[in-house]
Amino acid sequence: MRMVIAGLGYAGSAIAAEAVAAGFAVTGTARDPGRATAPEGVAVVRFAEAGEAIAQATHLVVTAAPEAEGCPVLATHAGAVAAATGLRWIGYLSTTGVYGDRGGAEVDEATPPAPGQPRSQRRLAAENAWRLAAAGRALDLFRIGGIYGPGRSALEDVRAGTARRVVKPGHSFSRIHVDDIALAVVAAARQPSAGARVLHLVDDEPAGNAEVVAEAARLLGVAPPPEIPFEVARTGMSPMALSFWSENRRVTSGATRAALGITWRCPSYREGLARILAGEGQGRP
Repeated sequence: MRMVIAGLGYAGSAIAAEAVAAGFAVTGTARDPGRATAPEGVAVVRFAEAGEAIAQATHLVVTAAPEAEGCPVLATHAGAVAAATGLRWIGYLSTTGVYGDRGGAEVDEATPPAPGQPRSQRRLAAENAWRLAAAGRALDLFRIGGIYGPGRSALEDVRAGTARRVVKPGHSFSRIHVDDIALAVVAAARQPSAGARVLHLVDDEPAGNAEVVAEAARLLGVAPPPEIPFEVARTGMSPMALSFWSENRRVTSGATRAALGITWRCPSYREGLARILAGEGQGRP
């Protein structure tokens, strides 16, 4: 089994490590291989020169975000994808943002997308481009919530003194620990289905920002920062941050977990933050 991961970034590196442990021969791409830090056992090739590896792959994971002209992997390597006669599964990492604002309503894997933000519209366009490029091969579209994990969590913000407990009643975010992204992607690669399917990578407990920051502070044994009403906090937010806060949906993943036969390692932010601390040797498993 030969897996190519187009985009060996934060999530891509976690997937690569999981895939190596599962028995895959893994090659990851980077714009500059000399600056890439790859997990042990993972080969790295320059993105622009990855055509040969893709043409020989049995599994392809695409983590690269779409650009104005579309998915960069298809823009550069569509010919290699088409020529990959042994390629039997493609995984495309998308976003739950394709559902747009649902006013806090529940969203499952069968909910039609309705993206409101330009970046989410580009994601949906890229999903559709991969539906065409897959040409009958198994294709999994992973719609992913907010990604966190080691080095990218509320724990770092609390330690740095930059964490803010923003309160917006009724508003929640769906999240996923990076290790659970890796778990689900490799599980899907090992059991491809016919045609295309939508899979949700979100944990079991959508939660507000203030709850997560408070739990991070509790784990670190410090007082949580004071609560800030959203209407006050918004004055200092970037346009990107405001766009995230403008959408509210509760994404579920029950059908995904059933299809893949998995349970999350971190079913909520509580287990996820504790897992990060445990990995640092500073907390409980």
